[in-house]
Amino acid sequence: MRVPAKPLLAVDGLTKAFGGVRAISGVSFTIRAGAVHSIIGPNGAGKTTLLNLLTGVYVPDAGRIALEGRDLAGEPAHRFAAAGIARTFQNLQVFFNMTAAENVMTGRHLRERCSLAAAMLRTPALVRAEAQCRAVARELLRRVGVERYEDVPAAAMPYGALKRLEIARALALEPSLLLLDEPAAGLNPTEAREIDTLLEGLAADATTVVLVEHNMRLVMEVSDHVLVLDEGRVLAEGAPEEVARDPRVVEAYLGAAPSAATTGAEAIHA
Repeated sequence: MRVPAKPLLAVDGLTKAFGGVRAISGVSFTIRAGAVHSIIGPNGAGKTTLLNLLTGVYVPDAGRIALEGRDLAGEPAHRFAAAGIARTFQNLQVFFNMTAAENVMTGRHLRERCSLAAAMLRTPALVRAEAQCRAVARELLRRVGVERYEDVPAAAMPYGALKRLEIARALALEPSLLLLDEPAAGLNPTEAREIDTLLEGLAADATTVVLVEHNMRLVMEVSDHVLVLDEGRVLAEGAPEEVARDPRVVEAYLGAAPSAATTGAEAIHA
């Protein structure tokens, strides 16, 4: 009998309250390696709070966050990063006074080793390491489609390119799990399609992605599995087409039971 592969990430009973309000309540799910998992839900459902828990920004009140069997719950954020979890943010978090290449190079800080003495003396080994780091940054900029901005300050880059720059910097960590918080937010249709293409490329490379996104067309097109949150609890999960047909999901998005004329994917795309 074939034994199922262990999940890359296993979340069990995750709970987080702020004051008397439970933002996340008893959430459990698993993430399969090499797939695109999306987390959706109406405003206030707890999606970004969940991502903050999965990256150590918040400490859970209860529950486990096990990456490849190692429970990270309660660890500081840098331990999550060192374990292989990288993320982007809903609001841009880039260094606007740095070039695109320099921004990506900052994402390599956990992968590079440099002593204080080497940095002060500018040793040949340090020079070689910096050249290699820049080469990696250049390749990642190419991978996300913004290589023409390599030596351009981030402050001079268009918004759509900055969203992809953030993804390149997250990839510089060489993560086993990549969390993307609304990568298509604020983008025009053309820019959103570029994110589509990028996510499809990541999936083709077997990069494990967790996507939080309000763009339901994007979610339905690129996801292998969808988890729906509502009021901090898991409302539904499954394949995109199954979730889109779930009356509970449609009701959560519409605020009322779905009508015969508006159901399924049409409702949550609205």
